[in-house]
Amino acid sequence: MPSDKPISPQAHEPLHLIFDADDTLWENNIHFEDAIEEFLDFLDHSTLSREDARAALDEIERAHHGAHGYGARAFARHLRMTYERLAERHVDETSLATVTAMGERILEMPVALIAGVQETLETLAARHDLHIMTKGQHDEQRRKIEESGIASWFRHAEVVPEKHEQAYRDLVAMLSLDPARTWMIGNSPKSDINPALAAGLNAVYLPHPATWRLERQELRDPGGPGRLVTLERFDDLVTVLGW
Repeated sequence: MPSDKPISPQAHEPLHLIFDADDTLWENNIHFEDAIEEFLDFLDHSTLSREDARAALDEIERAHHGAHGYGARAFARHLRMTYERLAERHVDETSLATVTAMGERILEMPVALIAGVQETLETLAARHDLHIMTKGQHDEQRRKIEESGIASWFRHAEVVPEKHEQAYRDLVAMLSLDPARTWMIGNSPKSDINPALAAGLNAVYLPHPATWRLERQELRDPGGPGRLVTLERFDDLVTVLGW
């Protein structure tokens, strides 16, 4: 069962802490949600509700992530595809360019750290071994990592196309981490918590109110050696990780 009791590493032995990036270290999905609202305003469908139109976008995103991946460019492409499917007016290049720009503007958004991240990472880096594991387009994710101002606290940053059980097993093997002392910290049950637990790691769930709806999933019982902790705030990590 989830808990918030201190982990208390034996003999102050360092832990391996793997952090998700988007919506764990910095704000991300709020920019996509703003773009979706702008898109729905522009679409202005006469019969479909906003929720129905959003569901069509969700369907397209689910169907094409395998081919297009994640990130602002893929999202812009999915907005364009949704517009082509739902638009009641003539679909011209001007309209398509307008819709595409709604997604691509996210590439220009500054990186805004979530409250408590800077100070907490500074404390944790003095005690533990820190890493980043994020999914998406390599150049987009690397840009955010570099511009975040916190890259120096991490020994390694891994950008993967998808975060599933095997991806965690591969990262642990590549970095020679001890699974029993390795914790995945993130906001997404689907990509951060459940697959990490399935891979035999521990996990800290940090819910974010704007977590992408396609990343929402019921938290699974670890069922194995991994421990699951749920926290409300990022800076609670200092207390829970002990010493």
